Amino acid sequence: MKLCTAFPRAAVALAALILFFAMGTLAQTTNGLSDAEIQGRQLAQQLCDTKPVASFTNSGVLQIRRPEGVREQFRFCFQILFTETNWLTTYETTSESYRIKFLIVHNQSGNQCFELRGNDKLPAESTAAFASSDFWLCDLGLEFFHWPAQKVLKKEIKRSRGCTVLESTNPNPSTNGYSRVVSWIDGESGGIVQAEAYDFNGKLLKEFAPKSFKKVNGQWELQEMEIRNVQTGSRTRLAFDLNK
Repeated sequence: MKLCTAFPRAAVALAALILFFAMGTLAQTTNGLSDAEIQGRQLAQQLCDTKPVASFTNSGVLQIRRPEGVREQFRFCFQILFTETNWLTTYETTSESYRIKFLIVHNQSGNQCFELRGNDKLPAESTAAFASSDFWLCDLGLEFFHWPAQKVLKKEIKRSRGCTVLESTNPNPSTNGYSRVVSWIDGESGGIVQAEAYDFNGKLLKEFAPKSFKKVNGQWELQEMEIRNVQTGSRTRLAFDLNK
């Protein structure tokens, strides 16, 4: 299956997967940086410069498999909405018995902020889990592309695609967050083929990958994506509803 036509819509599906405004730190002088670091910043800049072309709404199922084998499932709604000053990405469960809403605000300045919506509007930590799943806000928002330290490690084939391997390093990692993320970026489409996130101690914590695609109106679209916590054994899939 050729993925290059799938990723433009696939990007919309994961908090836009690669849809971000540029961040000021990425535009800093490159004096003193190695070629790999300069290339890394340039690639991250390209990913951050891409944004959605229009508002978009979709729905799907969040499927969680706990380490002990217990399975949970929640319906959710995904939306991208443009305003005069910014654009918003929301993930919201639709069950009457369990409601939670994540809001990612993308400002014109390139900054992001996270909010947890319930009865009140509250700031949220980037490591907050969506519906107790393995997807954190920083995963859904791809926060790591905004970190100032970016470096191209190499070029290699991953999942039958020619990729650039990009290492994003967190300058101030929290003890419960990521210290770095390694992403395989498809050289043709710019989509994420696979990503690995490492914990505060530098040990592999999570693996992410798109799992399946479906052809809709002549265009390949992301149907499922999965994130797996390799330390706990839990995993979560986001399965999107696609029109036939």
